[in-house]
Amino acid sequence: MRLSKTDDARHPASLDRSLVLELVRVTERAAIAAAGWRGKGDEKAADAAAVEAMREELGRVHIAGRIVIGEGERDEAPMLFIGETVGAGDGPEVDIAVDPLEGTTLCAKNQPDSICVLAMAERGGLLNAPDVYMQKLAIGAGYAPDTVDIDASARDNIRALAAAKGVPVAEITVCMLDRPRHAPLLEDLRSTGCAIKLISDGDIAGIIHAVNTEETGIDIYLGSGGAPEGVLAAAALRCIGGQMQARLILDTDEKRARARRMGIEDPNRKYSVQELASGDVLFAATGVTDGSLLSGVRLSRNTIKTSTVVMRSWSQTVRWIAADHQR
Repeated sequence: MRLSKTDDARHPASLDRSLVLELVRVTERAAIAAAGWRGKGDEKAADAAAVEAMREELGRVHIAGRIVIGEGERDEAPMLFIGETVGAGDGPEVDIAVDPLEGTTLCAKNQPDSICVLAMAERGGLLNAPDVYMQKLAIGAGYAPDTVDIDASARDNIRALAAAKGVPVAEITVCMLDRPRHAPLLEDLRSTGCAIKLISDGDIAGIIHAVNTEETGIDIYLGSGGAPEGVLAAAALRCIGGQMQARLILDTDEKRARARRMGIEDPNRKYSVQELASGDVLFAATGVTDGSLLSGVRLSRNTIKTSTVVMRSWSQTVRWIAADHQR
């Protein structure tokens, strides 16, 4: 994975680098717990196992943490709910975004790309977004800031990106979730002649792949998905570079009211990467099932093998950690 230099590197570090490995332990523990439910057809049990393991391990980390992206609001989730205090309470004040098991269906069916994800930033660094859909657009870092725009049509964005890259439209590859709601978008994209990679779940990995074009062949991510996943993806992009624009889909009075309670006053605001995740940001993900980003948990008689990627915005480092855990 190639890194791109950004202004983030000049931001003073506020989080101790020892927290990087602490996050790895948290996502590893959640992934191991979820792996016991791979292929067993029980999404809720797999998710509950990951949530419980992640919450317990977070309790050992020397932070005064606050969940801003989690399993839902207090009355919807028993733990890792939005606003919950986590950590040992004796370290820096931080905001935390979690997706204890992205791709619960993938895990339940033992299909690729199920991962456990966590991001951490200094207090106030992560958008406190409601659990609604979010419109998303992401490309790599090597383009002018105004190359594409979330308010432009898909057709115009693909043509503009092809022109900026210096290739025919037919050589542009789009990544998007395979969802019925995307039928009009898919039809518009097909008419341009570009290639499309449809994914069943896992748009955090999809966005990361879209900004890592040289290795993945994916040029752009388009479409709507969960807002929590959008904030987590932005945290990763703060560490590896890349452009992203996003807008919350607040299409009912109830959603707009919920967003206001979380401090979001403008329901039509267009967010950049830096507005979704700012300051010193850490990101970690561990594979549950084998996928395009990470290998899944390997269970054997005496050992458990895990595969994790961990990133930091301040130093712009990406570490790939293959660990053996004794059983």
